[in-house]
Amino acid sequence: MRKRKKGRKLSRKKNQRKALRLALASEIFLKGKIKTTEAKAKETVPFIEKQITQAKKGNLHSRRLLARFFSPKLVKKIFEEIAPKYKERKGGYTRIIKLGPRKSDGAKMAIIELVK
Repeated sequence: MRKRKKGRKLSRKKNQRKALRLALASEIFLKGKIKTTEAKAKETVPFIEKQITQAKKGNLHSRRLLARFFSPKLVKKIFEEIAPKYKERKGGYTRIIKLGPRKSDGAKMAIIELVK
């Protein structure tokens, strides 16, 4: 019985879930949008939102916090290109668009994208 546990397990161990979340977030920051399963999308979006909010502050501490998760090139892109776009926006930097089921296994698919 589930008792107040936050998040989905995604059939992975903790370190694998963390690596998956980081990989999905990195791809979204690099490409702008990706196609993945609905569960992975819903699990990744809050992490992305928090990172963009952190980057909007623009100080050294925020840069170092993001450097824990992402490569220096990606941190630079987040701070110089992505965060300034959302300076006036108070949240909701991402959008999940639900697609039909995947043909092979019937998993619900979705597209995660950064809002323009």
